[in-house]
Amino acid sequence: MPPISVLDLAPVPEGSSPSDALRNTLDLAQHAERWGYRRYWLAEHHNMVGIASAATSIVIAHVAGGTRTIRVGAGGIMLPNHAPMIIAEQFGTLESLFPGRIDLGVGRAPGTDQLTLRALRRDPTSADTFPQDVLELQALLGPLQDGQAVQAVPGTDTNVPIWILGSSLFGAQLAAMLGLPYAFASHFAPNALMQALHVYRERFQPSKQLDKPYAMVGLNVIAAETDEEARYLFTSPQQQFTNLFRGARGKLRPPIDDIESYWTPAEKAQAMNMLSCSVVGSAATVRRGLEDFVAQTGADELIVASAIYDHRKRLRSYEILADVHQDMSRKPAAAQ
Repeated sequence: MPPISVLDLAPVPEGSSPSDALRNTLDLAQHAERWGYRRYWLAEHHNMVGIASAATSIVIAHVAGGTRTIRVGAGGIMLPNHAPMIIAEQFGTLESLFPGRIDLGVGRAPGTDQLTLRALRRDPTSADTFPQDVLELQALLGPLQDGQAVQAVPGTDTNVPIWILGSSLFGAQLAAMLGLPYAFASHFAPNALMQALHVYRERFQPSKQLDKPYAMVGLNVIAAETDEEARYLFTSPQQQFTNLFRGARGKLRPPIDDIESYWTPAEKAQAMNMLSCSVVGSAATVRRGLEDFVAQTGADELIVASAIYDHRKRLRSYEILADVHQDMSRKPAAAQ
């Protein structure tokens, strides 16, 4: 069974504030560390009242400072929003503060809308230089070269592991060409998953960072004591994705008894397509879902998102998943 990790968008539920969300983020990270999760990643999004992780590197410092062993990182930094020099300095600083625990996942989407992109003072075409920006970032985090006039301090020679994030073939091709680990955002954009994994594995070229392909795959998991309760909790992300199509972004809504009365058939089809990489149910159901998903994808690692309104229920979901994962990891060894 591959390792499991946490993807946290620091959700802000209705009736709460970003301060509450960030406290919950640290609490979940501390629990995840005890439960054996490998890494805890946070994502950059802007101008979204339901997501509190916009200043991603600061939230990473918040989490890393409150934990001891779990790897903490970005899943990801939207590189077109930033100069590579700034990201090298930020993550070089994080690596200097928390050595051996920091990951840097980068993506080429802006993580926001065009109006907000202008507020970030970025050129809308900046995504076109993403491959060159990744190479520049690698150089700034790598060893100092003879004659190098500009260096990131901290940053130079910290060699923070860089991951390529993606939801299409572009990221798969770039990760393969550069010999970098690849994380696919199938938790909300599953359509190209299998093709992207195939391209990445077929075209992978070994590098100093990585000698063979390593693919981490996103999965939504909503676990509870019963299938019925889990399906009820799942109505929060179902509403969230429906609202995206309506152009009505907001805070994470509480679960509802009848999701069918909330969305139209067309909205349901769109939302459930985006949420098709989801495992929802009791421990037994989650186990079957994990077995099927790993068999389908051959994932080297799973990174799990759980948009659950009630923080205690969210903690319990990750605890159930950890218990299931530990049991699945023990069984093959016991059978030998």
